[in-house]
Amino acid sequence: MDVILLEKIKKLGDLGDTVKVKSGFGRNYLLPQGKALPATDENRKVFETRKAELMKKSQDSLNAAKMRAEKLAGLTVTITALASEEGKLYGSIGPGEIVDAAAAQGVDLHRNEIDMVTGPIRAVGSYAVAVQLHSEVESSLTVIVEEQRGKG
Repeated sequence: MDVILLEKIKKLGDLGDTVKVKSGFGRNYLLPQGKALPATDENRKVFETRKAELMKKSQDSLNAAKMRAEKLAGLTVTITALASEEGKLYGSIGPGEIVDAAAAQGVDLHRNEIDMVTGPIRAVGSYAVAVQLHSEVESSLTVIVEEQRGKG
Protein backbone atom coordinates (compact mmCIF):
# COMPACT_ATOMS: atom_id res chain seq x y z
CA MET A 1 0.00 0.00 0.00
CA ASP A 2 1.40 3.42 -0.98
CA VAL A 3 0.72 6.39 1.30
CA ILE A 4 1.67 10.08 1.42
CA LEU A 5 3.06 11.00 4.84
CA LEU A 6 1.50 14.05 6.49
CA GLU A 7 4.23 14.24 9.15
CA LYS A 8 7.72 12.91 9.75
CA ILE A 9 7.63 9.35 11.04
CA LYS A 10 10.71 7.75 12.53
CA LYS A 11 12.21 4.99 10.36
CA LEU A 12 9.62 5.59 7.63
CA GLY A 13 9.98 8.98 5.99
CA ASP A 14 9.56 12.73 6.03
CA LEU A 15 6.55 14.97 5.45
CA GLY A 16 5.35 14.62 1.85
CA ASP A 17 7.19 11.38 1.11
CA THR A 18 5.31 8.67 -0.73
CA VAL A 19 6.22 5.37 0.93
CA LYS A 20 5.17 1.76 0.59
CA VAL A 21 3.88 0.27 3.85
CA LYS A 22 2.14 -2.95 4.79
CA SER A 23 -1.58 -2.56 4.25
CA GLY A 24 -2.45 -3.32 7.89
CA PHE A 25 -0.07 -0.63 9.19
CA GLY A 26 -1.51 1.89 6.76
CA ARG A 27 -5.17 0.99 7.32
CA ASN A 28 -5.05 0.49 11.09
CA TYR A 29 -2.54 3.13 12.22
CA LEU A 30 -1.39 5.74 9.68
CA LEU A 31 -4.76 6.57 8.09
CA PRO A 32 -6.95 6.65 11.26
CA GLN A 33 -4.32 8.70 13.16
CA GLY A 34 -4.22 11.27 10.34
CA LYS A 35 -0.52 10.65 9.73
CA ALA A 36 -0.93 9.70 6.06
CA LEU A 37 -3.22 9.73 3.02
CA PRO A 38 -3.60 6.96 0.44
CA ALA A 39 -1.30 7.78 -2.49
CA THR A 40 -3.85 8.62 -5.19
CA ASP A 41 -3.62 11.43 -7.76
CA GLU A 42 -6.50 13.22 -6.04
CA ASN A 43 -4.81 13.02 -2.62
CA ARG A 44 -1.51 14.28 -4.10
CA LYS A 45 -3.37 17.43 -5.21
CA VAL A 46 -4.94 17.78 -1.75
CA PHE A 47 -1.51 17.39 -0.16
CA GLU A 48 0.04 20.04 -2.41
CA THR A 49 -2.66 22.56 -1.42
CA ARG A 50 -2.18 21.79 2.31
CA LYS A 51 1.63 21.49 2.19
CA ALA A 52 2.40 24.93 3.70
CA GLU A 53 -0.13 24.40 6.51
CA LEU A 54 1.27 20.94 7.29
CA MET A 55 4.87 22.19 7.29
CA LYS A 56 3.96 24.98 9.72
CA LYS A 57 2.15 22.51 11.97
CA SER A 58 5.17 20.20 11.85
CA GLN A 59 7.54 23.06 12.75
CA ASP A 60 5.28 24.16 15.63
CA SER A 61 5.20 20.65 17.11
CA LEU A 62 9.00 20.41 16.76
CA ASN A 63 9.46 23.74 18.57
CA ALA A 64 7.05 22.66 21.34
CA ALA A 65 8.97 19.39 21.76
CA LYS A 66 12.28 21.29 21.99
CA MET A 67 10.83 23.51 24.74
CA ARG A 68 9.63 20.44 26.65
CA ALA A 69 13.10 18.86 26.23
CA GLU A 70 14.67 21.93 27.86
CA LYS A 71 12.35 21.50 30.86
CA LEU A 72 13.33 17.81 31.09
CA ALA A 73 17.09 18.41 30.91
CA GLY A 74 18.60 17.46 34.25
CA LEU A 75 15.26 16.40 35.74
CA THR A 76 15.46 13.76 38.45
CA VAL A 77 12.40 11.86 39.67
CA THR A 78 12.47 9.73 42.80
CA ILE A 79 10.24 6.69 43.18
CA THR A 80 9.97 4.65 46.38
CA ALA A 81 9.07 0.99 46.12
CA LEU A 82 9.05 -2.09 48.30
CA ALA A 83 12.35 -3.93 47.96
CA SER A 84 14.12 -6.93 49.47
CA GLU A 85 17.28 -6.75 51.59
CA GLU A 86 19.39 -7.22 48.43
CA GLY A 87 17.73 -4.26 46.69
CA LYS A 88 15.51 -6.23 44.31
CA LEU A 89 12.05 -4.74 43.90
CA TYR A 90 8.85 -6.60 44.66
CA GLY A 91 7.38 -5.85 41.25
CA SER A 92 8.87 -3.34 38.81
CA ILE A 93 8.92 0.31 37.80
CA GLY A 94 7.59 0.95 34.29
CA PRO A 95 6.60 3.96 32.19
CA GLY A 96 3.36 4.49 34.13
CA GLU A 97 5.15 4.97 37.46
CA ILE A 98 7.70 7.32 35.84
CA VAL A 99 4.90 9.43 34.29
CA ASP A 100 3.13 9.62 37.68
CA ALA A 101 6.33 10.64 39.49
CA ALA A 102 7.05 13.31 36.86
CA ALA A 103 3.47 14.61 37.11
CA ALA A 104 3.93 14.97 40.89
CA GLN A 105 6.81 17.36 40.07
CA GLY A 106 4.69 19.28 37.56
CA VAL A 107 6.21 17.77 34.40
CA ASP A 108 3.77 16.55 31.74
CA LEU A 109 4.82 13.27 30.08
CA HIS A 110 2.95 10.49 28.32
CA ARG A 111 3.56 6.75 28.65
CA ASN A 112 4.32 6.36 24.95
CA GLU A 113 7.12 8.96 25.20
CA ILE A 114 9.08 6.93 27.76
CA ASP A 115 11.60 4.67 26.00
CA MET A 116 12.76 1.92 28.37
CA VAL A 117 15.06 -0.04 26.07
CA THR A 118 16.30 -2.38 28.80
CA GLY A 119 12.79 -3.07 30.08
CA PRO A 120 11.22 -2.19 33.42
CA ILE A 121 13.37 -1.28 36.42
CA ARG A 122 13.59 -4.17 38.89
CA ALA A 123 16.20 -3.01 41.43
CA VAL A 124 16.97 -0.06 43.70
CA GLY A 125 19.35 2.46 42.13
CA SER A 126 19.72 5.36 39.71
CA TYR A 127 18.75 4.97 36.05
CA ALA A 128 18.88 7.17 32.95
CA VAL A 129 15.65 6.85 30.97
CA ALA A 130 15.26 8.10 27.39
CA VAL A 131 12.26 10.27 26.55
CA GLN A 132 11.22 10.54 22.87
CA LEU A 133 9.23 13.79 22.66
CA HIS A 134 9.18 14.07 18.85
CA SER A 135 10.64 12.09 15.96
CA GLU A 136 13.57 14.56 16.01
CA VAL A 137 13.72 15.44 19.73
CA GLU A 138 14.98 13.02 22.35
CA SER A 139 15.81 13.85 25.94
CA SER A 140 16.49 11.88 29.08
CA LEU A 141 15.73 12.04 32.75
CA THR A 142 17.17 10.37 35.81
CA VAL A 143 15.00 7.98 37.80
CA ILE A 144 16.14 7.20 41.34
CA VAL A 145 14.47 4.16 42.86
CA GLU A 146 14.64 4.08 46.64
CA GLU A 147 13.62 1.35 49.05
CA GLN A 148 10.39 2.12 50.84
CA ARG A 149 11.03 2.29 54.58
CA GLY A 150 8.62 0.38 56.77
CA LYS A 151 7.21 1.57 60.07
CA GLY A 152 9.94 0.06 62.22
